[in-house]
Amino acid sequence: MTTQTQLITGVDFVMVPTRDYETARKFYGETLGLPFRKQWGKMPAGEFDAGQLTIAVMQPDAFGAEFSPHSQAIEFHVDDFEAAKAELESRGVEFVTETIDSGVCWQIHFRDPDGNALAIHHRYAGQG
Repeated sequence: MTTQTQLITGVDFVMVPTRDYETARKFYGETLGLPFRKQWGKMPAGEFDAGQLTIAVMQPDAFGAEFSPHSQAIEFHVDDFEAAKAELESRGVEFVTETIDSGVCWQIHFRDPDGNALAIHHRYAGQG
């Protein structure tokens, strides 16, 4: 009998590209309110905690790579959808969609200063 071990056991971080690290750091830390974890030495890159996922914001040109924004949203969980939406609007976030109600969740999309797709999300049904 062979024992099979799971090869991939989680996600350590998701990379988010930026053209201007300091602007992105302020957006993710202050506007979104994500706790800052650490900077990558003196490089224009750093990590933010988003629950069980780390968001690594990085300026690609400093690492010899080309900038290209994400077009598919990172969906941030919120407990109180309407309160989170209102608070983000008060902090200058402009939503680019209306609220989407899928029948099990609400979500609404916005972009960071570099055009990366983001959203807030709340599942209100089907949470076994």
